[in-house]
Amino acid sequence: MADRIALIDYGAGNLQSVRNALAAAGATDVAVTADPDSVAKADRVVLPGVGAFAHCMGALSAIDGMVAALEQRVHREGAPFLGICVGMQLLADEGVEHGSTQGLGWIGGTVRAIEPAPMLKVPHMGWNDVVVSGDHPVVQSGEAYFLHSYHFDATGPADVLATTDHGGPITAAVARGNILGVQFHPEKSQSYGIATLQHFLEWAP
Repeated sequence: MADRIALIDYGAGNLQSVRNALAAAGATDVAVTADPDSVAKADRVVLPGVGAFAHCMGALSAIDGMVAALEQRVHREGAPFLGICVGMQLLADEGVEHGSTQGLGWIGGTVRAIEPAPMLKVPHMGWNDVVVSGDHPVVQSGEAYFLHSYHFDATGPADVLATTDHGGPITAAVARGNILGVQFHPEKSQSYGIATLQHFLEWAP
């Protein structure tokens, strides 16, 4: 039986593109959902995100029971989880865009503004290398599409799975156990992105 994928709809994600990319990667049962009960029954959970940290966290928290369902299904029961862009940033302890906003706190760190560097623009936009440290079954080194002005400053170096370079190393992926977050957009990263999603669908942490 195909895994049930809960693609969380909280008004802050590029849902149709992510759904199409998951289908291209082989997913056959993707529920775009704002229903905590659907999340509680899902085999895998995907949290997209586009926009400001505070807005996204507020929108997610505004769905009655959603954060609790995520805590239960992912954090306690160990369902494989993928956060994309701001969905990855929400894993942090806090974001400091427009003041301090508490995140999910699943992976220690703070989401901070990217510091401008000579000859480099913010936002960090376009194709860039993903350099993986160590070995992980989902994210591998390659080239992906990025679009962000804030980055995940992780507390523990062991939680940083991959980096990219934009005036210095910037976190491209974080991982801890069954929890994975990518700063890049798999749905915009062509063959590399589809391969990443295929690996996620096959992942058995």
